[in-house]
Amino acid sequence: MCRRIFEGKGGSRLKRVTVTGAYGFIGRYVARAYHAAGFCVIGIGHGTWSAAEARAWGIDEWHDADVNIDSLQSYAQDCETIIHSAGSGSVGFSLMNPMKDFERTVWTTHYVLEYIRVFSPQTRFLYPSSAAVYGSQKKLPLSPDQPLQPISPYGVHKKVVEELCAMYASQYGVNIAALRLFSVYGEGLKKQLLWDACCKLSRGKYDFWGTGEETRDWIHVTDVARAFLFAGEKASAACPIFNVASGRAVTIAAVLDCLFQAYGASVRPFFGGEVNVGNPDHYEADIETITSWGWRPTVSLKKGIADYVRWYRQYEDSGLHTSSQ
Repeated sequence: MCRRIFEGKGGSRLKRVTVTGAYGFIGRYVARAYHAAGFCVIGIGHGTWSAAEARAWGIDEWHDADVNIDSLQSYAQDCETIIHSAGSGSVGFSLMNPMKDFERTVWTTHYVLEYIRVFSPQTRFLYPSSAAVYGSQKKLPLSPDQPLQPISPYGVHKKVVEELCAMYASQYGVNIAALRLFSVYGEGLKKQLLWDACCKLSRGKYDFWGTGEETRDWIHVTDVARAFLFAGEKASAACPIFNVASGRAVTIAAVLDCLFQAYGASVRPFFGGEVNVGNPDHYEADIETITSWGWRPTVSLKKGIADYVRWYRQYEDSGLHTSSQ
């Protein structure tokens, strides 16, 4: 049961939020941030928590269930905000499974929006979109008002969801904000560049796609979780859409050099020149909107990578890495 109560105009009431996909990488950090801010956090999704794990990640109630209107009616009633972190989370998966990616990304979001429209119109909706909606662009930094031209199923599906959000906001008055997340990283992430690099180094390999001159705009997951708290105050029928990133482009080579150093490797990464299909060469975000609200990134890339390598070594030493292969 939820424990936190605060005084509102109508007296005491539960201050509840629902995080779908709370078992996932971003979802659990968002859940913990909201719990720390005094909210009762209801999680919906798939995964098995121990009681200690759930407490550590700020989960007050956990419901192992699909995200659909029935589960939302059962578990998300009287919530101030729904953060929809469930769904697909990778360009690679979308390239291999475009229909499944559509189902996970578009269908589940439509369920949440329709639930709010019909059953809970006072509930705010926060959606983690992606820099993938921009596609390959010549103009940098990327601004939320630029034309979108995604180049992967993942990016297309995120764009479709943003359009759904805008329609539900303008047509039905649903209070919404969409956060375009750039290269999110941090302890617990078991995919993408930093994870792949650590796995390769543990096997004595150091070859990577591309030239190393490709750029990404990195943002630590704890700063992303804080951004959702800011977004909750800005959700409205105007459906603001904004970037969440550091505002600084860093080459893949520089990131891997930093990781190799933190890992204690005596070699340097080798780049084979292969094209990373579905991913643009360069990302850099214009973060003027969210910084105007008082949000700033707080975790430096150097510290974030060092912390990630430390976490990876502990995870590897625990034996869980081997057992999950």
